[in-house]
Amino acid sequence: MPSTAVVGLQWGDEGKGKIIDGLAAEADVVVRYAGGNNAGHTVLVEGEKYVLHLIPGGILHEGTINLIGRGVVVDLAALAAEVDGLVARGVPVEERLRIDGRAHVIFPYHRHVDRCVEIWRGEGRIGTTGRGIGPAYADKVARTGIRLADLLRPALFERRLHAALAEKAALISRVYEQEPEDHTELFEESRALAERFRSLIVDGASLLAEARRRGCRILFEGAQGSMLDLDAGTYPYVTSSWTGVWGIGGGAGVPPRAIDRALGVAKAYCTRVGEGPFPSELRDETGERLRQAGNEYGATTGRPRRCGWFDLVAARYAATLNGLDGLLLTNLDVLSGFDPLRVAVAYRVEGRERTDFPAEIDLLEQAEPVWRELPGWQEDLTAVRCFRDLPAAARSYLRFLEQEIGVPIERVSIGPGREQIFPGEHGSEDLWLS
Repeated sequence: MPSTAVVGLQWGDEGKGKIIDGLAAEADVVVRYAGGNNAGHTVLVEGEKYVLHLIPGGILHEGTINLIGRGVVVDLAALAAEVDGLVARGVPVEERLRIDGRAHVIFPYHRHVDRCVEIWRGEGRIGTTGRGIGPAYADKVARTGIRLADLLRPALFERRLHAALAEKAALISRVYEQEPEDHTELFEESRALAERFRSLIVDGASLLAEARRRGCRILFEGAQGSMLDLDAGTYPYVTSSWTGVWGIGGGAGVPPRAIDRALGVAKAYCTRVGEGPFPSELRDETGERLRQAGNEYGATTGRPRRCGWFDLVAARYAATLNGLDGLLLTNLDVLSGFDPLRVAVAYRVEGRERTDFPAEIDLLEQAEPVWRELPGWQEDLTAVRCFRDLPAAARSYLRFLEQEIGVPIERVSIGPGREQIFPGEHGSEDLWLS
């Protein structure tokens, strides 16, 4: 049976939650492989809204195992709150959730350092969520991090925590000139949280290897978007993990050949939260109209998203890197009433046009989009249930994007509901292709 990866093609917030929810209905295992509780997937089920931050999107489906992979950084208090919220709504989380013991833990001192660093950067801040994600990954790379499995070994955990606290206290007081927080109870509090999840802690790589041997359908869900990837994105205005398909091997604990199919999710326009270059951004009334029409506010932070037209340069770049087999386009309904539509087909940088995505951050910051205008439409799309019933201009818009990106649009989404998604003109009936 095939394994499928779903990744974001833009700067996150592409609507992956709905796509993952649909695929998870037929999955045996759903794996989150990167990021932390700085991401959020929103799913609408029979009028009820669920916002998932750490827990994979298959948690709402009976019979599905949901694995938080070793590449995720886990804030145990945030995870406990998320679990409690779902249980209160009748979701049997403990039956369906597993956590890789090799996942690193976010502690309160990581959040304190995160806040200090953003203040210290001043105008050079990158717009983090302040949840300690970057400092936790930094500790992981520096080999001073603490993994979930370590918390279950009291003597080991106490030794490593003592060393980490001493280091962070020195950093906060001497470099950032702030008073370190009191962490007297941190050892006991962290141990209690770890014990709560003891029965759910597993060797994720072994779980997935066994699932593959049994022929299970495995869904790998991406957090954030490819343009925020630590290596491929608009560095340094990126997240601290590998968000694309290339992050799955290390973050989930599977060989690359275990991924049979890669699907990318993109909005019919572009959004970005936080700082960093955004070539197709609209800093005018049209951008504000897009924000209001699409309700563009962060699922995790509530921050207003920056809005702009679709960026083909970035989309082609991300699609090529991920080796996509198909594209899923969301929020097409938001574009109703915008006429004409624009698409960035190239950048004008230092007096010349280029269609590649520059690595140099200063070039991206000064890049001016080269626009292609396309006719818009006025009709409300939310009741449409098949490609041929879309207005002619909407069909032409989708065909243009599909041709320019070079990847078939497998699904089109025209609203938040599970029923508001249908195959594209060249989309297959079964996204799993089993």
